[in-house]
Amino acid sequence: MAAAALCPCRTALSRRGGALRALCGSVRGLAAGTQTHFGFQTVTEEERREKINQVFESVAKKYDVMNDSMTLGIHRVWKDILVHKMNPSPGTLLLDVAGGTGDIAFRFINYVRSARERQLQQKLRNHQNLSWQEISESYQGEQFKPLGDSQVVVCDINKEMLKVGKQKAQYLGYSEGLSWVLGNAEELPFDDDKFDVYTIAFGIRNVTRIDLALQEAYRVLKPGGRFLCLEFSRVSNPIISRLYDLYSFQVIPVLGEVIAGDWKSYQYLVESIRRFPPQEELKAMIEDAGFFKVDYQNLNLGVVAIHSGFKL
Repeated sequence: MAAAALCPCRTALSRRGGALRALCGSVRGLAAGTQTHFGFQTVTEEERREKINQVFESVAKKYDVMNDSMTLGIHRVWKDILVHKMNPSPGTLLLDVAGGTGDIAFRFINYVRSARERQLQQKLRNHQNLSWQEISESYQGEQFKPLGDSQVVVCDINKEMLKVGKQKAQYLGYSEGLSWVLGNAEELPFDDDKFDVYTIAFGIRNVTRIDLALQEAYRVLKPGGRFLCLEFSRVSNPIISRLYDLYSFQVIPVLGEVIAGDWKSYQYLVESIRRFPPQEELKAMIEDAGFFKVDYQNLNLGVVAIHSGFKL
């Protein structure tokens, strides 16, 4: 009550922001019949959202196995590169969108734990004159906070993907600093200016309105926060591109049928990659959402790209 009285402008802006988001929701409702694409099919936006939800309900249990099969395990390296590019420090608050199976979240936790351990070792080296008991007490006190107040929130629109992620976390022993939220990238259930980093790995091409997702990413990031997107992109070499197309359309759906018993879902995933904006076009979209210093890094000749931008 007192805070509201002291900050009437903030209260007014908050109410206006809520009204604008409600208006946007109404507009989206009116636009439910707007034509878009689902792979190479033409569908309404509402149909696309439903079809994509069905795809990920279907593939959730075999998602990790199929990723290994489709990319020959290289997706693990790409995700490692993403987290190293992020270079989070203890205390970082990360939002990982469309991260249901937890791959980025678990890498983030491992990275921060290692950074925290290095910090602690450096601290102890800087206190050589401490007694053994003082060193032990200091070390044990720090051990209670292995992440140094870091948190990662995994947000996904699909319940089955979140279910798989939670099961993996339990099996691998991840619990501290990790939470799971059911939410839509186009209308995130978080306050403004909340997170230090926003990541979305192999998820943004499945968002019906990419422009809205980018605007939401900008909204929930703190000033100075960073946006990172890892996604399949456009191969520039024409010979490699033809070979890649051959593998994508002739091999991946077959793997989907053999491993997951689901040809259609993996046919869609291949088609969705071909319909996704190329590197420069996505860069322009990120800039249009308000981000600065936007650039991208091609991996494996552009099979995938990491786009980065800052909220300044």
